[in-house]
Amino acid sequence: MGDKKVVVKNVFAGSLWFIGWLFTLGYCQLAFGKGLLALAIWPYYLGQMLAPALGA
Repeated sequence: MGDKKVVVKNVFAGSLWFIGWLFTLGYCQLAFGKGLLALAIWPYYLGQMLAPALGA
């Protein structure tokens, strides 16, 4: 009866993803439709915008 369950909530990964998505929306100045698509593939849009600056 004295057993306790400990639930650890790690919101770091989700928070990092959300921050990355918001940054991508602002930096790439995506329209509404592309912003919704960026929910799933925001690293692609960010890489596409940064590639010329990085010489790739």
